[in-house]
Amino acid sequence: MKKKVLSAIIAAAMSVTMLAGCGSQESAPADTTAQTPDEAPAADGAPAADGEMITVGFAQVGHESDWRTASTNSIQAALSKENGIDLQFVDCDNDSAEQLEAVRNFIEQDVDYIVIDPIVSTGWDTVLTEADDAGIPVIVIDRTIDDSDKYVSWVGSEFTNEGLAAGAWLKAYAEAKGIKELNILEITGTTGSSAEIGRTKGFHQYVDSEGWNLLDSQTGDFTQDGGQKVMESYCKSYSGKFNVVICQNDNEAFGAIDAMKAAGVSYGVDGDVIVISFDACTAGLQMVLDKEINADFQCNPLQGPDCLKIIQALGAGQTVDKQTFMAEPWYVSEDILKEITYKNNSGTDVTEPLVVVDAATVEAAY
Repeated sequence: MKKKVLSAIIAAAMSVTMLAGCGSQESAPADTTAQTPDEAPAADGAPAADGEMITVGFAQVGHESDWRTASTNSIQAALSKENGIDLQFVDCDNDSAEQLEAVRNFIEQDVDYIVIDPIVSTGWDTVLTEADDAGIPVIVIDRTIDDSDKYVSWVGSEFTNEGLAAGAWLKAYAEAKGIKELNILEITGTTGSSAEIGRTKGFHQYVDSEGWNLLDSQTGDFTQDGGQKVMESYCKSYSGKFNVVICQNDNEAFGAIDAMKAAGVSYGVDGDVIVISFDACTAGLQMVLDKEINADFQCNPLQGPDCLKIIQALGAGQTVDKQTFMAEPWYVSEDILKEITYKNNSGTDVTEPLVVVDAATVEAAY
């Protein structure tokens, strides 16, 4: 079952460094035009014919958000004993050192595969080299690793496109509403994570090109408590001076909304402040339906089935795509705009539909 003899083959084939990404293989909001998947090598490791279990170590970021919980549940459901897999799960509680240690422990345990959702995008080359030397294929999900290509495949989102889509929507929405001046407060995700880097990069392209007034930007670490604390400070420092709040995930938006309620700030569709969020979890889309969040840009957390397919393909001696992009729509509260057009992270002009949230949308959400 082990793959020690294949480490040299795997190392030789992992020559393409992956770029972070939210796109889609099928849906319109995807960045499919310039994304030609590179192929990683085949490796031994599917369920053995005699029924022997595959062992997989999974080092998860933590449990900071509804999105993260959905991601964990998806991996655990797909990489299950029913599917021939013994999953060793570690919640790293947003601690990068603990995550590196968890991966090293998986290597020492000589697991068949390792799945990582990296807390930060750098600092990985040494430990991934150790996994490579041990002949253990690594699958990366969600966030990206920027300083090593020693993994067989990545499954996730084009985060820069998410930020670009949010900027394109805000520009078109303000024009449709006749809003002449945008004064923006930003609550970012965990500093140094690929989701924070990409969403910030994409949205700030519009801040710069449109001359919007970015009053302040602070991290909420993708948590509700973090979003609330940052927004409480903003409400005191920028009282009456802002009309847009952009939060880099739903849980931060929940906290920011609580803080605005407490401060007597009106927000949402009928309020003075436009609220933009990312992730589009069930509770987030309910707030879009309730007109508390104006727009929510989905980041699909359900990578489990794709991870299972990758493991099964490798075990069958097949090649796998170096990158797999999740299908993701953009959600809005009002039927004012049908679509948005922008230049995506690949430099291609795209036009993508906007989904007006209804009760069925919320019911179908993760």
